[in-house]
Amino acid sequence: MPRPLLPALLILLTLAGCGPVEDTRPGQPVKQRQEAFKSILRSFEPMGVMLRDNKYQADKFASLAGELVAKRDAPWSHFGPDTNYPPTKAKAAVWSDGETFERERLAFVAATDALFAAAQTRDQAQAKAAYEKVYGSCKSCHDRFKEK
Repeated sequence: MPRPLLPALLILLTLAGCGPVEDTRPGQPVKQRQEAFKSILRSFEPMGVMLRDNKYQADKFASLAGELVAKRDAPWSHFGPDTNYPPTKAKAAVWSDGETFERERLAFVAATDALFAAAQTRDQAQAKAAYEKVYGSCKSCHDRFKEK
């Protein structure tokens, strides 16, 4: 084998062994909360697509808002005191500044309540304003408490 290829091959073999870190702890709390957030996103993102693409479907939007409200509480119980380990993307501030983290959670709940209420009006402008508040709530929490 030509010498220049050997270092490249070694790097490739090393990287091949670097797969995603698995949550092997009992109950898999990190995996559980990550899956719960992904489920929330699967309800939230289609609403944004409707609004951005100007393809608002009031009934579908209202249904997705209902799904979002139904899913919104799922991740929070998985932020236990011993769950700051890989593969988490949560910053240590989740645990060191629990009061602010709780305020962010409550702001998210309030924003999703408002989104659900706005969706029931079937008015696109109200739905869009409420959607943007939920988006802002998510962004605020991510900026403070999630690794990029």
